[in-house]
Amino acid sequence: MTSAVGDERLRTALLELDAITRRLRRECPWDREQDERSIVPHTVEEAYELADAAHAGDDARLLDELGDVLFQVYFLSLLLEERGAGDLAAVATATREKLVRRHPHVFGAEGLAGLPTGATTPSEVKQNWDAIKLRERDGGEVAEALPALVYARKRLKRAGAPPPALDGALAGLERARQRETPGSHHGSPELYEAVGNLLLAVVALASEVGVDPEIALRRAAVAA
Repeated sequence: MTSAVGDERLRTALLELDAITRRLRRECPWDREQDERSIVPHTVEEAYELADAAHAGDDARLLDELGDVLFQVYFLSLLLEERGAGDLAAVATATREKLVRRHPHVFGAEGLAGLPTGATTPSEVKQNWDAIKLRERDGGEVAEALPALVYARKRLKRAGAPPPALDGALAGLERARQRETPGSHHGSPELYEAVGNLLLAVVALASEVGVDPEIALRRAAVAA
């Protein structure tokens, strides 16, 4: 297959998906009543199903779930277009520009004064990405709607103070347990804090060894 044929096939497929998305928005009663608040829970669900397919190594499922996520992008972009706040082209353009900015080792270093721009290893690329992202957002807040483990990992990355040590967190949990009222079915605020510190320490340890705690916990839960 030539590059030109491949480009035309891609263009046709994307335009057809755009046309179907618009038709569903016009003609399907369910799609007509949706807004971003009602759609996003489905987007999150599709993202988790995509992650599950990727980690299962199932290419057929991965292809299917990628399509579901792509449709979510098309639909949400159409909602932006309807209220004049953007469209799919604007989404694609902004993404392209962001990728160029955050890969100065590939595209050059314009506008990145004061930040490292050379990168020859994956870890250096990641450090650059995080530094550029932090400056772009001016230290912006982490989205509170993220799953707790993802939220904790991102908060720890931005925090100036070190996370609780694992040994200390375990000791704190044991002390809180010993002070609990016998037979109590509801943990005290002290116990909640101790468990939270332990989970935070585990998330920090997972990040240190290069493991996504969300994925690791899901795998362990399935195997339990």
